[in-house]
Amino acid sequence: MFISFEGTEGVGKSTLIEKVRVYFEQLGHEVVLTREPGGTPLAEKIRDLLLTVNSNENMCPDTELLLIYAARSQHLSQVIFPALAEGKIVLSDRFCDASFAYQVMGRGLDADKLDLLNRNFVPCLPDMTFWLDAPIELGMARARARGELDRFEQEKFDFFSRVREGYKLLHEKDTDRVIRLDATQSAENVFNQALSSLKSI
Repeated sequence: MFISFEGTEGVGKSTLIEKVRVYFEQLGHEVVLTREPGGTPLAEKIRDLLLTVNSNENMCPDTELLLIYAARSQHLSQVIFPALAEGKIVLSDRFCDASFAYQVMGRGLDADKLDLLNRNFVPCLPDMTFWLDAPIELGMARARARGELDRFEQEKFDFFSRVREGYKLLHEKDTDRVIRLDATQSAENVFNQALSSLKSI
């Protein structure tokens, strides 16, 4: 089982992932926690490039997209596929839905570019995706409270509004896989929302 967790900044993905990990481990399953971009030593170096603010050079959207897919390819081959082959449950903080939301909707890249990369480098989608949805103002306030903002977290309100709309479109397109959770609620209530879906598998 491969489950991804999506949403804009500060919606509580990490908290939910930890609760889901505990839930599955209590049922006797082996669980692998991972994240994107990142998940392997090489992919984590790419993550650093993507998240670090560089005042001397702006990263163009195409470069951002290609770096993310370079990291994703490594992540799939070194972490996700081996874990699934061993019968483990993989919980990933973001996967390819984030590329549609952030790079296509947020950055305005042509969706054909994303489709090309997915067809060639992403042979599977998660079995289930939890979309933690909350107003942008709430998520950004939480992100600012964590401390210094990374390159994505420094984006403007309009950017994150487009990202949120991207997740909404993905949910509407595939409501069976992309499950919306009301992330304005308490962490326990968000987990209980997810639990109703987890119990059905």
